[in-house]
Amino acid sequence: IKWMSSLEAKFEDAKEKKPTAEKLERLRREKVNRFRHQHRISIQGTDLPDPIATFEQLQEEYKVHPKILENIQAAGFHAPTAIQMQAIPVMLHGRELLASAPTGSGKTLAFCIPLLTHLKQPRNKGFRALIISPTRELASQTHRELVKLAEGTGFRIHMIHKAAEAAKKFGPKSSKKF
Repeated sequence: IKWMSSLEAKFEDAKEKKPTAEKLERLRREKVNRFRHQHRISIQGTDLPDPIATFEQLQEEYKVHPKILENIQAAGFHAPTAIQMQAIPVMLHGRELLASAPTGSGKTLAFCIPLLTHLKQPRNKGFRALIISPTRELASQTHRELVKLAEGTGFRIHMIHKAAEAAKKFGPKSSKKF
């Protein structure tokens, strides 16, 4: 026989109840918000996907091509940066994104991974994605990163910086074809 007051009995009953779905969701949101705060991620919008903590989560949750993940590791990226943690899931959900982060924070990789993932596999259908850069230096950097990232996947990555060169490289009818 266990002797307790009615107040203790109510407390005992409350401890044994299973957490509700609402409470679990609130706890999950609090955990995600703590993670964002810890990594200084500021985000606005509705129905936003949770950030990732590791590149391996991309394989588990978003079915990113294993070769792309292998190339990420080979390039020396072991953990995503703050911009990559949030931007990659947002874009993989097909959402629009306006992001700001310091130079060298990994913005290029943050949009290249979802780009290759959305294209799924190479096809012989001409140009399927176009990245417009404001400077040649940025275009060269983006080209370099995409080539490293897409190595072994069959994607062909090209950089076009002069129309005349493009006509020679892809043929005189390329402008009509594409």
